[in-house]
Amino acid sequence: MEVIRMVGNQPLTKFKCGSVEAAIFENSITKSGKTFTVRKAVLQRNYLDKNDTWQSTSSLDINDIPKAMLVLSKAYDFMTTPDTAREKKEELE
Repeated sequence: MEVIRMVGNQPLTKFKCGSVEAAIFENSITKSGKTFTVRKAVLQRNYLDKNDTWQSTSSLDINDIPKAMLVLSKAYDFMTTPDTAREKKEELE
């Protein structure tokens, strides 16, 4: 499994297993004068179409489901682990 870190308008990170990937995005939302940071996961499967052009879909084949479960589990861990604990873990790797 591959982990990719990005910044800016790009995902915070991506978790990839084969053709299935989960990307984590972070947005700031202001509600009642308070600003909150919200993280969301986007799941997609990439494939080559008949013209050899890369496409993406949210449709999964039976063999994609275990891959989706793995990347979504990693995405959940990333989204629920406090940043300081995650940084310490990454230093050990």
